[in-house]
Amino acid sequence: MRIAADSAQDRRDGQSEWNRKNLFTGWRDPDLTERGVEEAVRAGRRLKADGYRFDRAFTSDLSRARRTCGLILAEMGLSIPTLEDPALKERDYGDLSGLNKDDARQRWGEEQVHLWRRSYDTRPPGGESLKDTAARVLPFYIETILPKVMAGERVLVAAHGNSLRALVMVLDKLSPDAVAGLEIGTGVPLVYRLGADTEVVSKAILDLAA
Repeated sequence: MRIAADSAQDRRDGQSEWNRKNLFTGWRDPDLTERGVEEAVRAGRRLKADGYRFDRAFTSDLSRARRTCGLILAEMGLSIPTLEDPALKERDYGDLSGLNKDDARQRWGEEQVHLWRRSYDTRPPGGESLKDTAARVLPFYIETILPKVMAGERVLVAAHGNSLRALVMVLDKLSPDAVAGLEIGTGVPLVYRLGADTEVVSKAILDLAA
């Protein structure tokens, strides 16, 4: 996510080894695949080509997000203060972590696994719902990230599919039903511009194939 002066951008980490293997990842800490590295490099290249600059970065404390953030900044030629914080880490999938998603569907059924993955307030066994994830992401955004934006800083945030879904839900004013269908692709920058009232003025999704 990038937030600049009165603007902001979300950025999901690149593909990880467990994404590629179709495993529930959550708080487990696999590295990026070669594709994930290339996604991060392309994102940095596109952001630089479009004229974006950052004053500060925030990232999850999981290595795939930290590496994604580092690759973007390196590609852009930037050395800026970067804060790693567990508040931005992926949703905890609990007992599902490390399981193949197809195997989970065979064991518990398509409907139940879909409910665990996509609903707003249903927790997987031993894990977090999206509502639980939002309960740690949003206070961090409000108390730590947003004040930097309102002070005029341009900010990059590299996080995960569900931590960013929780944030985008608020920025885009999505209902719990609507957020169930929200997909955030790996490595794709989302650019938000915020007004003086903290409301979203504009949003752009950068096409890395362009």
